[in-house]
Amino acid sequence: MPKIVDHDLYRKELLAKSFDLFAEKGYGTITMRQIAEGLGVSTGTLYHYFSSKQALFEQLVEELVERDILRVTAELKESRTLEERIEKSFDFISRNQDYFFKQTLIFADFYKQQQQEGRELSDALRQSCMRVEKSMSKLLGIEDPELITFLLSLVDGLIWQQIYGYGCVDYSAQAKVLTKMLIAYLNNNNK
Repeated sequence: MPKIVDHDLYRKELLAKSFDLFAEKGYGTITMRQIAEGLGVSTGTLYHYFSSKQALFEQLVEELVERDILRVTAELKESRTLEERIEKSFDFISRNQDYFFKQTLIFADFYKQQQQEGRELSDALRQSCMRVEKSMSKLLGIEDPELITFLLSLVDGLIWQQIYGYGCVDYSAQAKVLTKMLIAYLNNNNK
């Protein structure tokens, strides 16, 4: 009897395993052959599921965004106030900072490669960014898109600050500062 394969599940497993390969080698330098070797599959199998390295990467980003949103949503489900939601969000980032470092560096490498090839930012990445913004807006209860962009930029900046080696970021302290700023800003704009 032939082996029954859940192709969607297998594709997701390949994507999950490829994250560390991209983190180790970088998007710009790793080849589909190296990815296949790292995953323990043939190059033909990899091309069966992904038409190109970019397609594989874009689907990986979609999977990461989906997983991250589900994980953050679970973390914040019991939070009642904006302060609690921000505190728990920063705690989540702190506990998973190695993952977020890798993710940030992989995304930067992908962006650099796209620029070198004269390509626009891919629609898949743009849509993933929009999905993160919408989710954060809903989770934090903040409808102002400019404020959400600011918050996500702040988090990205904190991650880059640590990557650059400027010392350990105290996410708890940053959450407190941000909460004070947000409450003052929101109170001022609601008058």
